[in-house]
Amino acid sequence: MSAARSILHVDMDAFYASVEQLDNPQLRGKPVIVGGSGNRGVVAAASYEVRKFGVHSAMPTRDAMRRCPHAICIPPRFERYKAASKIVFQVFHEFTPLVEGLSLDEAFLDVTASRSALGSAESIAARIKQLILQRTGLTASVGVAPNKLIAKIASDLRKPDGLVVGRADEVTSLLDPLSVRKLFGIGNKTAPHLEHLGIRTFRDLRLAPDAVLQPIFGRYAPRVKARAAGIDDRPVIADWDEKRISAEETFDIDLTDRARMHAQLAQLTDRMSTRLRNSGWLAGCVVVKIRRRDFKTYTRQCVVTPATNETRPLAIAAARLLDEWLEHQPKAQIRLLGVGAGDLTSSSQLDLFAVPESRRNQHLDGTIDGIRAKFGSTALSRASS
Repeated sequence: MSAARSILHVDMDAFYASVEQLDNPQLRGKPVIVGGSGNRGVVAAASYEVRKFGVHSAMPTRDAMRRCPHAICIPPRFERYKAASKIVFQVFHEFTPLVEGLSLDEAFLDVTASRSALGSAESIAARIKQLILQRTGLTASVGVAPNKLIAKIASDLRKPDGLVVGRADEVTSLLDPLSVRKLFGIGNKTAPHLEHLGIRTFRDLRLAPDAVLQPIFGRYAPRVKARAAGIDDRPVIADWDEKRISAEETFDIDLTDRARMHAQLAQLTDRMSTRLRNSGWLAGCVVVKIRRRDFKTYTRQCVVTPATNETRPLAIAAARLLDEWLEHQPKAQIRLLGVGAGDLTSSSQLDLFAVPESRRNQHLDGTIDGIRAKFGSTALSRASS
């Protein structure tokens, strides 16, 4: 039996706002909002002093100023934040090559293989926090756990400057009392339905009858219950590699309409899938890259089984990842979308025609590829895009 994994989730504390308070001592201890001003401005970051008034990132600046009229609103300086982020990620890579960046200020680290040389996962986490503080003057909160789900939840339990360890034999006691709203995928639309049914905590959700959850989550109900029990086998996938088989696009006008976001993502997935087929590779993982209007960048990924280079299953997986992200970012304005293929394997290893649906997908993909090869890449587009 393999040893338990050691996963870290590192989250910088109020990153943009903390950088501003670091650079300008007069802002320390004061309610600071980093974001655009005016009627269309959006909060990119909120200091802990202003969060006490209910201000949080991604909310309209006008609403934030209404809640805290004496807040200090500062325009973002993204180059400064990127420079600080680079130092932080350099610290991560001193401990493991398995660093999955979620944004400039947040990442998963798999330090399982680092323990023999560098000590326990908890000691590694403490050292990372120490080095970040020494080199940047900023604090980070870290969750340590056997998987990504628990690590991310743990990192949020003792902010700012926290270090929480969720051990494998303590998962139930750690998760059970928590609100269901802390579970990724349960947003402001889903939570009230659950709470109305008396499902308010992880324990309630973990023990809820399938018949109760099915109307809310459909075929994803078993997965939601597994998450409530702390079960998560997702691997840490190293940072988005621009050399991987991928496609991305930056938009002149930010995307605000969900249907348009999905259409653009479908088009990108079509391009990526075509490149996979031309290269003779199958993807065992799909990664979606999303950059908001405020330049905060996220990646989301999922495993694809069996590995494939068919456009339809890859597009479905990518769309699901985007929907899960939008559940927490319902008013997001997107300036960049990307989709990449990971865990590549040779297409000769699988019988792609073993399943009727796969056979139909292959026939359609082959027809489209043939038309494009003869008449150009823009000769034919899929309806989804």
